Amino acid sequence: MANTSSTSTTMTTRKKKGPATDSASAGATQSQPRMKTKEYEKELRRLHGELVAMQEWVKATGAKVCVVFEGRDTAGKGGTIKAITERVSPRVFRVIALPAPTEREKSQMYAQRYFAHFPAAGEVVIFDRSWYNRAGVERVMGFCTPEQTESFLRMTPGVERAMVDSGIILNKYWLDVSPDEQTRRLRGRINDPRKVWKLSDMDVKSYKRWDDYSLARDDMFRATHTAWAPWHVAVTDDKKRGRLNIITHLLSQVPYEPLQPRDVKLPERDVCDDATALPVRHIPTPF
Repeated sequence: MANTSSTSTTMTTRKKKGPATDSASAGATQSQPRMKTKEYEKELRRLHGELVAMQEWVKATGAKVCVVFEGRDTAGKGGTIKAITERVSPRVFRVIALPAPTEREKSQMYAQRYFAHFPAAGEVVIFDRSWYNRAGVERVMGFCTPEQTESFLRMTPGVERAMVDSGIILNKYWLDVSPDEQTRRLRGRINDPRKVWKLSDMDVKSYKRWDDYSLARDDMFRATHTAWAPWHVAVTDDKKRGRLNIITHLLSQVPYEPLQPRDVKLPERDVCDDATALPVRHIPTPF
């Protein structure tokens, strides 16, 4: 994708045919085996330290960071966000995953309900799906009109320019997964009690519309991939490699400084030998 400031929103169409395979994701993981858990955990531990350093820099400088995650169902958005946030402060890193709009919100300017969640000084805000719902699922599943989608695509570059001009460091990620891998992951959710909550009726209805989502994505890229807010695509057939690649890239987009080692010594603890233990009720210990 080349940087562009064009906001042309002519929507593309093509005849229905067999399952489409995006070249970006097809065979993307065939050249190397899936990453082993031990190697993944080692690299993730290192990157967690860098994310903490980024967090402290954001707090100290009052920086504002906004991260948008979009992609197909099962592409790994939730797992990636969890990997980013599991070792940092929820007071600095806020995850926004908005439900369907209320009747009042439906009457507002489309992106209005997202504005209140934009980062203030010293915050990193991560959108698990975002205002780009209008260019993706809402368009494909018929929740908005073509005119509403076109209007959204025309206005979004200007909104994002205003975000960047206000000092927000904006990063937009599209997580790409191949058709076969998406099928494997969806089937894995059907009978797994740990994952069944991830399989919604919408996922099932969306499954057969691979081509429609590809067209919607391409139109979205064409209209909103700009010099000030470009899209970054991450292939996530191998979830572990995908997460590490995304975190590494995110860190490269924020000009934080590494943490300096602290020389901390714990003081002696004051313990009262004759303290009276309060009566408490312990939980059972079956393990």
